[in-house]
Amino acid sequence: MNRYLQASRIRLQQQVSTWQEAVQLAGNLLAADECATDAYVEAMVSMVESLGPYIVVAPGIALAHARPEDGALKEGISLVVLQTPVCFGNPDNDPVSIVLGIAATDSDKHLQLMSAIAESFQEKGFAESLITAESTDKVLEVK
Repeated sequence: MNRYLQASRIRLQQQVSTWQEAVQLAGNLLAADECATDAYVEAMVSMVESLGPYIVVAPGIALAHARPEDGALKEGISLVVLQTPVCFGNPDNDPVSIVLGIAATDSDKHLQLMSAIAESFQEKGFAESLITAESTDKVLEVK
């Protein structure tokens, strides 16, 4: 996962009030690093509003994304760790502490990113290491 994640796209101990703010923050990090457009960020929120909280894929973890044609410019992952978890409306996996923003330019790239993320989270203690990391450098050291 770290090959798609850069320090400029990591925010730790962030305070938000809603899941929308959390997704926008993750998306804005992608947009600021020219992985996606502002329209893509809006589409990330709209996807959850229209399809429900399907992006909450595991306890405490959300994978926020939109379709490539919504404004993905290049592959990238952003990471937002929330100081106080927020609920997306997923009864099995709420509340969420880790929001990953994903930008992929096509379905093959999307699968590559998802595979890299899944591989990282299979490592025992990976999620907890992200939640307790005190710096972006510490996040990038987590394998």
